[in-house]
Amino acid sequence: ARCQCKIAPREQRNCGYPGISAAACRKAGCCFNASVPGMPWCFAPKPKKVRKFCPTDPHARRNCGFPGITAKECERKGCCFRAHPAGVPWCFYHRMMEE
Repeated sequence: ARCQCKIAPREQRNCGYPGISAAACRKAGCCFNASVPGMPWCFAPKPKKVRKFCPTDPHARRNCGFPGITAKECERKGCCFRAHPAGVPWCFYHRMMEE
């Protein structure tokens, strides 16, 4: 993402090799900016920010437990717990969303 490439020149970590093209740099998953002399033109992007959340749609739940699991047992596994509605997993995995 473009916002991952907004990095101060002094914080850029080299991600390529001398003479790398913009296309080859981007194909490697890196950022390219040749406008700052003396700094890497091909550099590593900022890590993606990811947020975990419990899905609100009961039918989007992916089972993380077993029948009869308690809320504490479920949460110890690092999963979400909602004891309703019937017919869907009550202990289920988080979903991830990029910010």
